[in-house]
Amino acid sequence: MPEKTLRRLLVRRAPTGKSQAILQAGPLRLRAAIGRSETTSRKREGDGATPIATMKLVSGYLRGDRVRETKTALPMQRALTTMLWCDAPDHASYNRPVKAPFRPSHERLMRDDELYDLCIVLDWNLSCRKRGCGSAIFFHIARPGYQPTEGCVALHPRDMRRLLPYLTARTRLQVL
Repeated sequence: MPEKTLRRLLVRRAPTGKSQAILQAGPLRLRAAIGRSETTSRKREGDGATPIATMKLVSGYLRGDRVRETKTALPMQRALTTMLWCDAPDHASYNRPVKAPFRPSHERLMRDDELYDLCIVLDWNLSCRKRGCGSAIFFHIARPGYQPTEGCVALHPRDMRRLLPYLTARTRLQVL
């Protein structure tokens, strides 16, 4: 890639399947997975759709026991077993990181599968929260075969590692 940083990652639905996408990063075109319910401009909690939006890359988590430190300008932290993300719309911590033990609905950031081995938090409903409008929209590792996400954007681990050095807080991920 000729640029030192990427200002924009563009995600378009692929013609091959409703939860398949193409992520454009400068001159690169990479296969990606999106939500099981495709894309939407009216995102709701649990709808399985990827929001049509332009989102900042906020920060990230990495699974330190599986992934070595990765070169990136984004603030990254090692995921711990106590790290969770609240997805309970009625809770005060909705769409925020929380610590275990935590009874309301949540996602674990240190998953048994590899999806969050490298996980970037996107600014969807984060800086200006509206209850029920979607939480935990991440840019993370794809399941084998690029199976659908719950509303996130996902790449092959090789492609994620390839992009990370070029991502900064000024990078925007735009879903069309």
